[in-house]
Amino acid sequence: MDYTINKLARLAGISTRTLRYYDEIGLLRPPRMNSSGYRYYGQAEVNKLQQIMFYRELGFKLHTIGKILEAPDFNRAAALAEHREQLLVKKQQLEVLIANVEKTMAAQEGRCNMSDREKFEGFKQKLIDDNESEHGQEIREKYGEEAVESSYRKLKSMSAAQYAAFEKLTEQVNEAIRRAYEDGDPGGELARQACELHKQWIMQSWSQYSPQAHLALVQMYVDDERFTAYYDKIAPGCAVFLRDAMKLYTGIA
Repeated sequence: MDYTINKLARLAGISTRTLRYYDEIGLLRPPRMNSSGYRYYGQAEVNKLQQIMFYRELGFKLHTIGKILEAPDFNRAAALAEHREQLLVKKQQLEVLIANVEKTMAAQEGRCNMSDREKFEGFKQKLIDDNESEHGQEIREKYGEEAVESSYRKLKSMSAAQYAAFEKLTEQVNEAIRRAYEDGDPGGELARQACELHKQWIMQSWSQYSPQAHLALVQMYVDDERFTAYYDKIAPGCAVFLRDAMKLYTGIA
């Protein structure tokens, strides 16, 4: 069955403008257009659009999705199995948060007691699950199983006050990196302060400090586009600047 752009947009619950944009960037092109310029999509394009929407839901950028779908070894069945696992993780995260909300409501109504630690359990678990889903395999290969599990245990054991302090420190680190970047000197005092704060931040979850591991971490910010995108929101080129500053801070060439 063929679909016009309007019918496919309605079927998928997206706009025709989105489909036109996908066509413009080569992500999803209609196999044929009539003499009036109307786009027509077939079953293959319907299946491909489903994959695109799955990956978008999981947070992938469009150019990354394009590379995945065009890879010679792309396996649609394997991709669907992966999507299912990712969605099950999200489902579990939502169930934890729903349970947390329900218990909070019960506590407010006097039907149960809720400790301060319990109030933040759902948020801490979601943070761990998100990190595991997106980076679990990489960090386990890089730092080892015990280091990762130790980090998660340390985060889970945080009190409400400690968790709030951790979030505040995250904001302070990002602001320090921004100011150092604007200063423009990776070897300057502002850069040194930013690196020191970044060290304090990672030690909230690390059990022991290693300059080599610290530098490897910020190198990953440069090598992995997901991390690069996060730090480049602070300022374009920020991930590279932080890596260069960390080389000077750790004294490792």
